Amino acid sequence: MSENVDTSRAPRRIGKPASRFSRLFESKQLGWGAFVVAIVFPFILATPYAMNIGTTAVIFILLASGLNIVVGYCGLLDLGYIAFMAVGAYTSGIVSKAWDLPILFTIPAVLVMCILAGLIIGGPTLRLRSDYLAIVTLGFGEIIRLTANNLSITGGPSGIYGIPGIELFGLKLSDSVPFYYFCVVVVSLLVLGSARLGKSRLGRAWRFVREDEDAAEAMGIHTYKVKLAAYIFGAMWGGLGGMLFAAHLSAISPQSFVFLQSALVLMAVVLGGMGNTRGVVVGAVAISLLPEFLRDMGNLRYVIFGVVLVAVMVLRPQGFWPSRAFEVERTDGESENADPGPGDSVSPAKGGTL
Repeated sequence: MSENVDTSRAPRRIGKPASRFSRLFESKQLGWGAFVVAIVFPFILATPYAMNIGTTAVIFILLASGLNIVVGYCGLLDLGYIAFMAVGAYTSGIVSKAWDLPILFTIPAVLVMCILAGLIIGGPTLRLRSDYLAIVTLGFGEIIRLTANNLSITGGPSGIYGIPGIELFGLKLSDSVPFYYFCVVVVSLLVLGSARLGKSRLGRAWRFVREDEDAAEAMGIHTYKVKLAAYIFGAMWGGLGGMLFAAHLSAISPQSFVFLQSALVLMAVVLGGMGNTRGVVVGAVAISLLPEFLRDMGNLRYVIFGVVLVAVMVLRPQGFWPSRAFEVERTDGESENADPGPGDSVSPAKGGTL
């Protein structure tokens, strides 16, 4: 029976075989396990403080997964990502207060404003690379914060108060536990969406651009359009995170969107493992919860937090859970037009563009 099987065309991983521990972490059931833990959490500890911290951590996961599209998948260093969260939060707050609408009805306006913000900042600047792009995005984040601090429509330094909570099918989800569950469901779907984007044709183009932009362009990928798409998707994820943030606190102000928040989200992506959605989730949970665990230490907690981060960067420079990509070994006689197997990297056809 084995004589009839052509093993020369079977894809093989190059390198050492994965250990049992590695296979466990690559299991598809692990995500469902994390989802079950998030669902069970209120049954274990449902105090208002615990629900507040848990909801904040879930929103932080959404922000990290959005920034992972920009930094992890496409390799664009963004130091002002929190600006998109501010755009989403202020848009939802202004629209819901002005027209007395439930905050869920502001989602179309939030998406439109975030796409416009992504086009405005990404259109002229994504032709830049490395440090230049980082400086421009840092400036964009500060511009949004200072603009919100000086406009009357945004409430100036006082911000916007009395933002309505979540209401779905006549059910009010403003209480801590129902709102936590709502955030868990929404964020789980968006994290799954970002993971699927990373495995799509567009996601493969992002990885090509991240590894070598010049080579990707030579292979027929329109690198500018691909980078702009990553920036817009990241802006949408950040805007939805801002909407949940506004509904969670019912009040927003410019001080909620300082550069430190952008740095923390970027830190979650880097420490978790750039390009790996599961690692980014782990990094976001660690960054959002570790300071709370050290709160009893007073001001010393910042020192301990910094030491832990430095130790992780030294011991695990690629993050807690780095992305484990592999190439498929091909034989000389294999046809160029053969259908790719699962996990294969697909390059654009000759003469084509993406």
